[in-house]
Amino acid sequence: MLVATLSVWKFNDASEAEQAEQTLLNLQTQELIRVHDAAAVSWPADAKKPKTSQLHKVKGAGALGGTFWGLLFGTIFFVPLIGAAVGAAAGTLTGALTDVGIDDSFIKRVRDKVTPGTSALFVLTTGAVTERVAEAFRGTEMELLETNLSHSEEEALRAVFASDESAVESSPGANS
Repeated sequence: MLVATLSVWKFNDASEAEQAEQTLLNLQTQELIRVHDAAAVSWPADAKKPKTSQLHKVKGAGALGGTFWGLLFGTIFFVPLIGAAVGAAAGTLTGALTDVGIDDSFIKRVRDKVTPGTSALFVLTTGAVTERVAEAFRGTEMELLETNLSHSEEEALRAVFASDESAVESSPGANS
């Protein structure tokens, strides 16, 4: 069984995540990576907070849906802006993510790296042909942050956050 990887591809320009998305989707059509779900963050240099969006070109079995991305992005980017008044709630949020393999150290690394003037592509993938994926991004100035999820963490992540559409598509008999 392949283990899923939640990767964050951080770019030094606020618009580069969109280009990376297209590259990954092209690699997927070549069967060099399987993209289960993805979302992007774009943070213009003059903005107080980033803009986030789920990439709707990635659908089907395994898609996590907006609830997961909203929780993850809220924990990384928006909770620190709200302040101590919601500290207990923030602890609950990070606890929910830790339960599915996304720990405080990963959240802190992303928070420290994705800052005004940058962008990031968050992807849940399996089956990457690492050398070919690296080759496709050669010459692109970026930093890759990742966390490998154990099989049980991946199952927990999907159980908690999988979109209704993906649950239907992955149910027995749905692909026949």
